[in-house]
Amino acid sequence: MDTKGQEALYLRDTLKGLGAEPLLMDLSMRYGDRVSESDISASEAAKAGGCSLDEVNHSRDMSSNMMCMINGATNITQRLVNEGKVFGIIGIGGCTGTLMITEVLQNLPFGLPKVMVSSAAAQPGLSNQFIKTSDIILFHSVIEIFGLSDLVRNILERAAFALLGMVRGPIVPPVIDKKRAVAMTMMSPCEKCARSVQLALEQEGYQVIGFHANGIGDQAMEGMIGAGQFLGVIDLAPGGVGEHLYKFMRDAGPGRLENAGKLGMPQVISMCGVNHITPSRSMAKPEHRERRKYNLDAFRTWIRMTSKELREVATVFAEKLNRSTGPVKIMVPLKGWSSVDSPGSPTYDPQQDAIFVTELRRSLRKEIEIIEVNANMEDPEFAKVIVSAASQLFKTASA
Repeated sequence: MDTKGQEALYLRDTLKGLGAEPLLMDLSMRYGDRVSESDISASEAAKAGGCSLDEVNHSRDMSSNMMCMINGATNITQRLVNEGKVFGIIGIGGCTGTLMITEVLQNLPFGLPKVMVSSAAAQPGLSNQFIKTSDIILFHSVIEIFGLSDLVRNILERAAFALLGMVRGPIVPPVIDKKRAVAMTMMSPCEKCARSVQLALEQEGYQVIGFHANGIGDQAMEGMIGAGQFLGVIDLAPGGVGEHLYKFMRDAGPGRLENAGKLGMPQVISMCGVNHITPSRSMAKPEHRERRKYNLDAFRTWIRMTSKELREVATVFAEKLNRSTGPVKIMVPLKGWSSVDSPGSPTYDPQQDAIFVTELRRSLRKEIEIIEVNANMEDPEFAKVIVSAASQLFKTASA
C-alpha cells in the first residue's frame, strides 16, 4: 500500500461493486506515505511472520525483510483459506511485489483461484520463479501499475472479472481419489503412448493425472506423490533425472524419481527423452553443436547423449530406484525411445541406447525387472505392454 495504494483500493472497490467481499492485505515494508485502508495491516503481516514492522522498516537486509513479510502473509492467508473464509486471491505489483505475492500463492492449494497482475510478468528469467509448480495465473499488465489512467483501470477491472469468474463459475472442485489415481509423465514425443495408456487405464476405472515432463511438471508431480495423493506412477518420460545431472532445460530437481520409491508406490518406468539432452542456447558448448540433433521446434533442440553420459545417467537411475520400497518395472522399447528417436531420425541409435540398459541392468537390484519390447515407444504394442504391467502392479497395490 506504500507504492500501489490507490490502485489496490480501486481493485478492492471494483470487486465490491461486483458483489464480492474482498479482504485487503498490506505488504508494505516501509512506513513512509502509504494508504492505511487495509483490512490486514503491514504490522499484522510482519507480526505473523515473526518480526515487527519497526524491525523491517529500519533494516537494510532486503531479503530478510521480504521473507518476514512473505511468511506472515502466507500464515495469515493459509489460515483464512483453511477456515473457509477465502475462495480466491489476487495480487498486484512490480518485480519485488510479484516475487513476494507469488511466493505466498505458491503455498496455497491446487485449484484455489490465484491471479497475479504484474508489470514484471515477462521479465526474462523470473516468470518461472513467479509460477514454479503452482497453478497461478500470471496476468501481464504490460504497462506499469502506476496511477489510475484509463489503461490501468481497464487492467484492474479485467483482473477482477477473471478472479470472480473462477470463484463463482460452476467449477468442479479438484478431487484426487487416492485409491484409483495414477500419476503419469508425458511429453509430445511420447504423446501417442501416453494417450493410449490413459484411455486403457481409465476403462479399468483408474484416474490418470498427466504431468508434462518439462522439469517443472516433474517437480509438481514429485510433490504430489510425496503428499501421498496417488496409488501408483507411470513414468514414461523421466529424462529430468539426467537433465538435473547436467543442469539443462528439463532439470527436474534432485528429488526426481525418488518419492514414489520412498512411499512404496508401484512404478512403471520407461525411457522417453532419457537418451537426449536439452541445453539452453546460452549453455550449449561447441561440442554440442557437433552432435546429432533433432529440432522439435524453433526453440527446442534434442541432442544425442554420448556413451559416457548414458552410463552416468544410468548409474543415477539405479541409485534412486534401488532405494525403492515398492515394486518397480522398467520398460525399454528396442526400436527407439520416442517419436524423435525412431528409424530415419538423425538421433536414432538402438546400439548406443543399449549402453544405458546394460549399465542400468548391471547396477540395479535383481528384484527390479527390465522388460525389453521389440517396438518404438509410440507403437501401439508398446502401450499395451505398459498397460499390462501397470494394471498388474496397481491391482496388487489396491488389494
